Amino acid sequence: MTHAPDRVRREDPRRTPSPSAGKTGTPGHRSTGKRTLIRLLLVTFVGLGIAVLTPGVASADGEQVRGTLTTNTTGPIEGVTVTVETADGQEVGEAESDERGRFSVPVPAAGEYVVTLDADSLPEGVTVGGGGDTRTVTVEVNGREPVNFALSSGERGGGSERILAVQLFVDGLRFGLLIAICAVGLSLIFGTTGLTNFAHGEMVTIGAIVAFYLNVDADIPLLASAVLAVIIGGLIGALNELALWRPLRRRGTGLVAALVVSIGLSLAVRYIIQTVYGGRSNPYTDYQSQRARDYGTFALTDRDLYSIIISLVVLLAVALMLQRTRIGKAMRAVADNRDLAASSGINVDRVILVVWVMGGALAALGGVLLGLSDQIQWDMGFRLLLLMFAGVTLGGLGTAYGALIGSVIVGVFVQMSTLVIRDDMKYVGGLLLLILILIVRPQGILGSKARIG
Repeated sequence: MTHAPDRVRREDPRRTPSPSAGKTGTPGHRSTGKRTLIRLLLVTFVGLGIAVLTPGVASADGEQVRGTLTTNTTGPIEGVTVTVETADGQEVGEAESDERGRFSVPVPAAGEYVVTLDADSLPEGVTVGGGGDTRTVTVEVNGREPVNFALSSGERGGGSERILAVQLFVDGLRFGLLIAICAVGLSLIFGTTGLTNFAHGEMVTIGAIVAFYLNVDADIPLLASAVLAVIIGGLIGALNELALWRPLRRRGTGLVAALVVSIGLSLAVRYIIQTVYGGRSNPYTDYQSQRARDYGTFALTDRDLYSIIISLVVLLAVALMLQRTRIGKAMRAVADNRDLAASSGINVDRVILVVWVMGGALAALGGVLLGLSDQIQWDMGFRLLLLMFAGVTLGGLGTAYGALIGSVIVGVFVQMSTLVIRDDMKYVGGLLLLILILIVRPQGILGSKARIG
């Protein structure tokens, strides 16, 4: 009889699980759920990558030569004949530019071709500028090789009344707002995790390239392509956090080691992009043939004006989110003191995940806007990364408002520096400004000494 209770105690857990047994199983279920979420994100990203980033699948029309004929004053030029020949002089085909100034000539295979513009078919007053009326291009497999001709109408359209400094200031404001969109996410990631993410520039490039393939190869309007690119950018940000940075934080990886990891990730992703996309520079299909509107002391194309408006609206929405919403206040709390925020009941991991999603989405949007003005290149985000760091450092590390203010100042400074230095050296001005900031006020405009120390 004395052993009966022992048998009952040994058998009871197997017959009727106790409440405590159910609770001990909860973390396992949560861990399984997180692994499932990561797998779903991986499958989604890989599927989108295969569908979007594979030129051979998306380009059903094969190889072709294309371009847009336009001038800043007259806009698109219609009815101009363009002829394409092989390198040995055999004619492949010809086309006339449409009402949007666009032309496209299919070619039989990848290789080198000579593209000739018929100067006699140009409208009266329009002439061919530097480079002449002939271009030699190399078309890749399933590639759509862009060809640009420098055309001039000989008109100024009121340009004599423009003030160069004002024009550069407006261009700098547009450029600074674009930098700010990319830098806000970079600053918030640093504020909430302490990570200096050198791979943030590649998120900018991915956004531009995804929108390019959707717009050019899938013939989706650029506005819809931009929305899809922003969504994919947010998913990539979530994948970064769930699959890489959160596991590293839980293993106690130091910030210096994480910095080295981000540099390695940046190099790997950058050269994967070059392998997939190539080293060419391409424009979007939409909003390329636009005439600059004269606003008196300066001129802007409609796409540049819309870029400024979109940037202002998005940055204002981010500011309102940080100030008025619960998640925004949680972000600021985690950025200010992570341990105190956690002890106050804030789910720090969830806040950091939202920050990564928002940072990836904003970086993708910045890449789309940058590609709209400067065309899409495989290393465009990396080249912008220095200016993002300069803007974040000037405004104050870890502060979203500081990143906004600092980025606008950097953009204006870089553009207006061309008053005294050559245009191809203007990014050097951003480097000099960064050095000056670190010497004079390393904590930045809105930063604090405690944050740096």
